[in-house]
Amino acid sequence: MIYSQEVQEMCPIHKGPNHGPAPIPEEGKWIQSKEIKDVSGLTHGIGWCAPQQGACKLTLNIKEGIIEEALIETLGCSGMTHSAAMASEILPGKTILEALNTDLVCDAINTAMRELFLQIVYGRSQTAFSEGGLPIGAGLEDLGKGLRSQIGTTYGTLAKGPRYLELAEGYIMECALNEENEISGYKFINMGKLCDFIKNGDEPAEAIKKATGTYGQFEGAAKYIDPRKQ
Repeated sequence: MIYSQEVQEMCPIHKGPNHGPAPIPEEGKWIQSKEIKDVSGLTHGIGWCAPQQGACKLTLNIKEGIIEEALIETLGCSGMTHSAAMASEILPGKTILEALNTDLVCDAINTAMRELFLQIVYGRSQTAFSEGGLPIGAGLEDLGKGLRSQIGTTYGTLAKGPRYLELAEGYIMECALNEENEISGYKFINMGKLCDFIKNGDEPAEAIKKATGTYGQFEGAAKYIDPRKQ
């Protein structure tokens, strides 16, 4: 340790009480976090790339500073989507400090990691007050049956109005319009269920029928349109 001449000439003064860091809530406990291994929790965060052409939702389940589980969901360019595959291999097993300083290939995933780091080290996790936290595998619960990300894609113009293309239930096949030409419901295909039915041996036509549902006031509508063509 090298001290400047000015510091060397100073007389020592006792600095008084040292209470340490403020306790933060972690998995049902109040923790004075002094080292990376003191940090635990499950949380989500959103990141974006520099030109803001895509986004990443990152979910991490951290136990004693180690990333035990990572869910990477991306929206945007094909490069970022493929980068998510690499991130799912890179992140588990690293400490959150290592992960913060690791090239996760895509700006959006890197930014999401930064945002999660800030949340988790300040005790702002989804499991801050959940005793014992959540088991490894809890990240998949966000995806629901079929393990498919919930996607919402809608489009609209002033001249022609809105078009629902894909919502939480799935791929929109038809939009129902009422007498005022307002959307009153829609028919959808749940893509996760569809793929599961086909994998289990159902014929495609039967699988589509089983995976199809409606939402809202679909039956008895004044008009039905294909939102991608009409």
